[in-house]
Amino acid sequence: MSATCLFCQIASGDIPATVVAENNLCMAFRDIGPQAPTHILVIPRKHYQSLNEMGDPQLAAALFQMAREVANAENIDDTGYRVVINTGREGGQSVDHLHLHVLGGRAMKWPPG
Repeated sequence: MSATCLFCQIASGDIPATVVAENNLCMAFRDIGPQAPTHILVIPRKHYQSLNEMGDPQLAAALFQMAREVANAENIDDTGYRVVINTGREGGQSVDHLHLHVLGGRAMKWPPG
């Protein structure tokens, strides 16, 4: 855990967030600047700067499982949704803590960026 990391502070409860799911490995909360009607972030509780640092297959499975469960709970699983992981500055990562974006509630365009 990093004391200066925004998402670590959310995971510890020091900064409030609208949490929609959590377990011992990860948590999901609503993005404060949503890019779609449904925009939820799924983060590991343990700090990893990006996907480049995370090598735990159990954690990877837990993150994607939570993304799927959130999509189901938000009723976007049947209509479709997108799960995005931005890695590094040129990849669009704006917070240096690994996180998955679960986006849905509207048609997604391609290419995305």
